[in-house]
Amino acid sequence: MKKVISTIFTLIIMIALVGAIIFVYNRFYFNDFSKAQEKDHITSFYRESKVKFNNDNSYCIENTDFNDAIFFKEVTVEKNTPYKVTCMVKTENVESTEPETSGACISVLDTIEQTTPLQGTNDWKRLTLYFDSQNSESMKIGFRLGGYNGYTKGKVWFSDIHLEKGAKDADKTWNVACFFINNVEFTADNNKYSYSLTDEDKILLKDNLQRFEDTCEKFSNSAMKVSTNIIEIDKPLKTFSYDAENYYYVSPKDVEPLIDDYVKQNEFDHIFIGIRMGNEENAIPVKDWIGLGSMKYDSIGFSNIRMPNDMNRTTMYKYDIQNDTFPEEVFVHEFLHSLERNLSERQYKFPALHDNEKFGYKSSDSSGLKNWYRDYMRNEIKTSDGKTGLDSLVYSTKPLHESNFNNASEMEFENKPNNIVDIAVQIFKNFKNIITTRKEENNNYYDYNSTIITD
Repeated sequence: MKKVISTIFTLIIMIALVGAIIFVYNRFYFNDFSKAQEKDHITSFYRESKVKFNNDNSYCIENTDFNDAIFFKEVTVEKNTPYKVTCMVKTENVESTEPETSGACISVLDTIEQTTPLQGTNDWKRLTLYFDSQNSESMKIGFRLGGYNGYTKGKVWFSDIHLEKGAKDADKTWNVACFFINNVEFTADNNKYSYSLTDEDKILLKDNLQRFEDTCEKFSNSAMKVSTNIIEIDKPLKTFSYDAENYYYVSPKDVEPLIDDYVKQNEFDHIFIGIRMGNEENAIPVKDWIGLGSMKYDSIGFSNIRMPNDMNRTTMYKYDIQNDTFPEEVFVHEFLHSLERNLSERQYKFPALHDNEKFGYKSSDSSGLKNWYRDYMRNEIKTSDGKTGLDSLVYSTKPLHESNFNNASEMEFENKPNNIVDIAVQIFKNFKNIITTRKEENNNYYDYNSTIITD
């Protein structure tokens, strides 16, 4: 009888232990992902059984106050190779201090590579991040409620996570889109603004896009070609972004509802937004810009091209043999900001685009900084140490697209356990790693543009 009771007692303990292991796995185990947060005591990481996309429990991050929190994994990669991360995301009351750079997103640590951050409340939505490994042999891929610049509060669920390896496209023709925002209806500070692109605006934009094509090929010594696409958007734009440096401008999130279907159907390598933000009577406040770049629409370079408020008092965008032989300068300049950023991310050393005067280049009334851009693109800026400028590598460094993954191979990433023994072993290993990490890195920070410490 004692033996039977002992056996029953042992079975009860084993069942309870198995139940505890399964509970811990279902609720807390993150399949070998590490967790990190900037501020303590305001973030919870857990697995969710009630809110999930498929049969697996989702991964949940909940920030009760503004924070930058992430779970991530370091993976081995091949140098100069395209990769794609996809997942399903659901959000609830997500709010960010910097909505353009922080929110619910996929992120590559130590870089600014991330998907466009999600805000607010959204049902399950697929996010895709393309990134190039460049010179790295390992990279940390994370799922984030925060961003490289800014803090976020709210709740996000991640599910159905996949990592794929693709192949590069050797074509050096850049597929450039210019979206004509034909109508603007905007209210700010109780002021109503309403503008439309004129027929003259559209003619000038089209002419300068053609000149931009020719100039890029010529200035790069045919190392690149540009093919432009004009898409007119009649639905009015009603939202603008604002910062102290530029005042009002068009960010990717402002026009996403208007252009995203076109972007998804085409593999654009750069996006221009052609827009009118004022006339001779009044204007949406801007601060010293006619073109604005260095932005990204997901992984695609993104720039604003603003038409002058009073076309009768300017020669801007108008070709004239005496007054302006380089009217496409704004297009060239803003596009070069994207090339500048792409090359900088690969740790190449070259002059900043705005450093022309340091190298003796000054703007002229009739041709602007034409000579500077030409030498910049040809790597022919003279210095005491030789010549400098953009490396020709940049012309084949286009944004990644789905076509780079036509023959993709999926990589093991989420590392799900196969059985109860695997679950127990991995939980034990993960527990030990968490303790070790906390002891070793208690006072250290992960530097990926937003300061993150190990949780």
